[in-house]
Amino acid sequence: MVDNLYKKILLSDRLALSKAITLIESTKLKDRSKSEKLIKKLYKKSGNSLRIGVSGPPGVGKSTFIETLGIFLTNKNYKVAVLAVDPSSKKSGGSILGDKTRMPELSIKKNAFIRPSPSGGELGGVSRRTRESMILVEAAGYEIILIETVGVGQSETEVAEMVDIFLVLLQPSSGDELQGIKKGIIEIADLLVVNKEDEFKDEVLRAVADYKNALSLLKKNKKSLNKKVVKCSALNKTGIDEIWKIILNFKTLGYKKGWIQEKRTKQLEKWIWDDLQKNLFERIKGDKKLVSEFVKLEKKVSKNLISPTEASKKILQHYIKNNKS
Repeated sequence: MVDNLYKKILLSDRLALSKAITLIESTKLKDRSKSEKLIKKLYKKSGNSLRIGVSGPPGVGKSTFIETLGIFLTNKNYKVAVLAVDPSSKKSGGSILGDKTRMPELSIKKNAFIRPSPSGGELGGVSRRTRESMILVEAAGYEIILIETVGVGQSETEVAEMVDIFLVLLQPSSGDELQGIKKGIIEIADLLVVNKEDEFKDEVLRAVADYKNALSLLKKNKKSLNKKVVKCSALNKTGIDEIWKIILNFKTLGYKKGWIQEKRTKQLEKWIWDDLQKNLFERIKGDKKLVSEFVKLEKKVSKNLISPTEASKKILQHYIKNNKS
């Protein structure tokens, strides 16, 4: 199965790609073993794409924007993959949103691939699945990867730490409404895009000016381009060309200065630690003796007999003791 998927993915077989991503999303141990073998085989074939994160609050028009940008790029003969970090049903674990219902025009393009990844209510799970999905689509020859976040909680930061350029889509707001935008999101964004120029032309112009003023107060990062603020109408497909020119400029300068290479190195280092933490947690959860000990310690914590810190330390000590060679 692994060898067959490997060969078909290298031939850009979209059905095989979908099956492979389903495999890495599986929580079954036998599937996990197969997915790890597949990732190992494809890893050296990956890394040649431009990775773009797209975030923004609900209702800002992320799906419309991504579809418009995706169609713009496919029309320029780029192979585009969209990995949507979807919210997921806690009951079924599956994605609530569907690729074809949200991006119908882009989904039928031959050189486009769209895949929503269910979060399972777990940010760490999203990171691992999305990173591994990136390896698969890059090995399949996709040159541009658009990673969409749900735009809530910490998902923006998680995605920003796995892409080359992070774009934040914003509503046409100004004045007091500007204060409601999380400062941290603006700080990690490379490009701010105020959408819906078709509906709120004057408001969009004011918002662009306000965001530019806000950015002028931030400390400049010498290892990246100066942050940009632009306007667009994803619905009317205006402003997309300018956005793409800014992204291409970032790519050119980023590789010339070594910023992207340095950024990816740091991302890989973080991936190691994230994966180690996740694997350790899964090993502990899968050890019946440790789970039994955990339940006992949990009861002691609930009765204020020991602190949570002491309990976690004891669990770690038990794990180390039980796994000594």
